[in-house]
Amino acid sequence: MTENSKHTSKTKAWIKAMRLRTLPLSFSVILTGSAMTWYYTQFVLHWWQDQFSWSVFSLTLLTTLFLQILSNLANDYGDALKGADNENRIGPERAIQSGIITAKEMKNAVILFSILSFISGITLLLVAFEGAVNYLFLLFILLGILAIAAAIKYTVGKGAYGYYALGDAFVFIFFGFVGVCGSYYLQAMTIHIQPIIASICMGAFAVAVLNLNNMRDRVNDQAVGKRTLAVLLGFKGSKIYHSIILLIGWSPILYQFYIIYPNDRLLFLYLSPVLIIHIIHLIKVFRVKDPKSYDPELKKIALSTFLMSLIIFMDAIFDLS
Repeated sequence: MTENSKHTSKTKAWIKAMRLRTLPLSFSVILTGSAMTWYYTQFVLHWWQDQFSWSVFSLTLLTTLFLQILSNLANDYGDALKGADNENRIGPERAIQSGIITAKEMKNAVILFSILSFISGITLLLVAFEGAVNYLFLLFILLGILAIAAAIKYTVGKGAYGYYALGDAFVFIFFGFVGVCGSYYLQAMTIHIQPIIASICMGAFAVAVLNLNNMRDRVNDQAVGKRTLAVLLGFKGSKIYHSIILLIGWSPILYQFYIIYPNDRLLFLYLSPVLIIHIIHLIKVFRVKDPKSYDPELKKIALSTFLMSLIIFMDAIFDLS
């Protein structure tokens, strides 16, 4: 193999290790929180549209990008060290597992993206708070540090919470409450019931993606001692749990459009294709016999959640409904 081909192969390996296909799901959280900001500052708080900061929005997306890549790299590193990435694993081959990237190189990449996440997060806070350093500013720094720690500790270290069936809870918290409500607050500098409701929806769908991943890898995870909820619940139990997650995700949406705002159902009509995708998806999940079949379903939930958040964001800005 020539030096150029080796370089190309390694570049592809790094891109693959970053798992860019996971980015739409993480961006969904920011789009939803920002949509809530736009809608409720204009139509509830009656602020002018120029109150929405596109700089804060862009920096929030950038910070989320770094955190998601950090999480993916740390996951690759931690699972490789613990032996979870082996020849029996069903999912896509990991970077260290392939032998193209060494564990030391991956560790350095984890450190690099930890630093990038922190720098981007600090910049975001300085812009959002307009340079004012107060207790809320410090609170968000703490949340940022916790987000970085959570991204790393999912699989890295002796206390890796992903190996103790705590991954779902952490994903729900950070993809739900922290992501949606945090991006809302950094724009509006206040909180409202709507972003809290929306955070339940986004958090649940993010957990659904994680659960699909864990159901796919359940047999191998159990063999190497990785105790995910899918491992604890078993093949049938994890399917029932998956349906409950999706129900939790859709309940706030149905409550929103049929109880609180029954005259605003046009937006729900825009979201109905996503609901149809999820119903068909759930039927397929219950019919699955080979865990390999979960992998394409994982992509469907991730991309449909992104589509949902994009529709909500576009509706808020252009008042489609």
